[in-house]
Amino acid sequence: VTALVNQAKAGSKSAFEQLVDLFHEDMLRMVYYRTRALMDAEDITQEIFLNAFKSLSKLKKVEHFRIWLLRIGLNRISDFYRKKRVRAIFGAYSDDDNIDQSDIINNNQPEAMNNLVKQEFWKHIGVLMEKLSSMEREVFLLRFMDHLNIREISQVLRRSESAVKTHLYRALKKFRKEHLIIREETILK
Repeated sequence: VTALVNQAKAGSKSAFEQLVDLFHEDMLRMVYYRTRALMDAEDITQEIFLNAFKSLSKLKKVEHFRIWLLRIGLNRISDFYRKKRVRAIFGAYSDDDNIDQSDIINNNQPEAMNNLVKQEFWKHIGVLMEKLSSMEREVFLLRFMDHLNIREISQVLRRSESAVKTHLYRALKKFRKEHLIIREETILK
């Protein structure tokens, strides 16, 4: 990867395209976990790579390309939600816009049951995410959805490893508590 980043920094579009191929799926998944809308995730992912291409000369340590790319991604996601809030204030956005048509369950499909289970899973994750602070939420997602280790999360968020561990501990404690509540509700139904 380091060699590709060096080549891309030197102006090789082919090397940058290879980097896009290497990291596209991970970036799309990261964005999707945060937006829960495939079309938005695809658009934001494209913006991430465009921004990375334009800013590649500013990358100081080529070995930190992935961390740098994740940081760009988190910034684009923040921009997305900031714009969304502004549109909501002016009435140009409704909650119906948040529905991703590709995620709607079609009962004629054989995987309808699987989609229903996924929908229930994401509903529970959504309930949990609402109970976490923004930093706990981001640390939780980076750790368990994006599979980053503590050191990488620390680098992406520009926080100390001990701060990351603290936020992760708090998030896990809330997750366990919420999981018990959900299990009790399921048993009582």
